Amino acid sequence: MEAKTLGIATPRKPVLSVSARKIKDNAADWHNLILKWETLSDAGFTTASNIANLKVSLLSKEKVELESSSPASSEKEEKNLDYSKELEALCEELQATLDGLTKIQMKMEKLSSTTKGVCELESYHYRGECNRPLLFHTWPTAFFYEVSHRLSEAYKKELLLKRTIGTELAHTADRNLSLTYLSIWLHQPYLDSDSKLQLESMLLETGHRDL
Repeated sequence: MEAKTLGIATPRKPVLSVSARKIKDNAADWHNLILKWETLSDAGFTTASNIANLKVSLLSKEKVELESSSPASSEKEEKNLDYSKELEALCEELQATLDGLTKIQMKMEKLSSTTKGVCELESYHYRGECNRPLLFHTWPTAFFYEVSHRLSEAYKKELLLKRTIGTELAHTADRNLSLTYLSIWLHQPYLDSDSKLQLESMLLETGHRDL
């Protein structure tokens, strides 16, 4: 009896398939990319706020100078030039942030494309079969692509919106309009609560979050 007991192998934790490993890695990448997006978006909001404040200050000074009867001095011209240079530097900073967000969104699209490839591989392998094994708990493989595609499209729309705000912000002379642009940037209307729920659900399904 003792010999037989010693011969029993200890059960091992099942190894994930190649497809399951890819899906799980993609879920982790989604999480990391969204964290990077939020960090860059917050930095962009700070820069955009500085642009709006500087623009309002510059317009106010120009208005005072126009209403003043005294001729413009070289000192005033020098100050206006300093304001213009500062505004240009802030706009370049905001553009760099938008470039960074663009790179993140392109990586998101690649994740979505990779997940689609896993689905197509599964469809080829199990063609004609209705009952396909689940890679994890409850989600069919196609649902991972559906969620990834939905997230990618949401961030794509948000990126286009932020680009528009970046273009318009330095050119508007309306303070209320500037505040509206800033509010839209901060609240990210295309990234609603469903987007966060979809990400958390994907992390839960793939084992990155405890059940």
